[in-house]
Amino acid sequence: MSPAKLPPALTAPKTRALALCGTLVGVLLAVGAFAPLPYTLTQPGLTVDTLGSYSPPGSGEPPRPVITITGAPVRTTSGQLRMVTIQATNPGQTLTLWRALDAWWNQEEAVLPSEAVYPEEDPQDAHQESERQMTESQDSATLAALNYLHLSPEQVKVSIYLGDIGGPSAGQMLALGIIDKLDGDGKGGDLTGGKVIAGTGTVDAQGRIGPVGGVPLKTQAAARDGATVFLVPRDECGEARVNTPEGLRLIPVTTVEDAVASLNALNSGGNVPSCASS
Repeated sequence: MSPAKLPPALTAPKTRALALCGTLVGVLLAVGAFAPLPYTLTQPGLTVDTLGSYSPPGSGEPPRPVITITGAPVRTTSGQLRMVTIQATNPGQTLTLWRALDAWWNQEEAVLPSEAVYPEEDPQDAHQESERQMTESQDSATLAALNYLHLSPEQVKVSIYLGDIGGPSAGQMLALGIIDKLDGDGKGGDLTGGKVIAGTGTVDAQGRIGPVGGVPLKTQAAARDGATVFLVPRDECGEARVNTPEGLRLIPVTTVEDAVASLNALNSGGNVPSCASS
């Protein structure tokens, strides 16, 4: 029996070339789907109450106060002031195309260029840079808080413990924690009004609050851990409004003074700024 003959259209040179190209494209897509990409996967991370204590997860260490102050009377506080983190894949760890596409559709995940998350490519260098940023953030938060309260850093000493948490974004909430422990709302009450307040933002010694990135993931973490208010750097209001969790109020701030004034207005029923109108 002679083999069946294929139609001429299927055996024409042009058709064979297209079929070959299609095969090559398929192979390239298959390889690309599993090839590592220079991106980092980020997710909502842990939150820490700067008015409370902290123990690194899995460390087995007893909790230690986040903020310890000597040289001035310290108040007993209520409510919480939560700094917020994002969780990222380790420096040097890459994603496949399929994993990146999967994260694209998940509002609790984000894919960012690795260089934006880890400016230092070497994992050890990245860790050291993150530690340096946290140390600088703690020092700036201390000076911002003491300057706001017109207290001398030579008389009032502040130490901060956050285990192995790194980066600069805890500055605002650390400064507010110091202020609440020393002065509250300035009228004998708590800066928090007894609420769970979360927020993010860098801070300098003059109390200026700066953007940090990753805000949509941080609002998710804040709501997960019970926050009803989120203090966000004003320049990141637009980003914060992306997938804002239900029941989480966004308050824009540009300085520590702004943040304190907004919380006092919130507690007294006054006019509170909103990201919706900024």
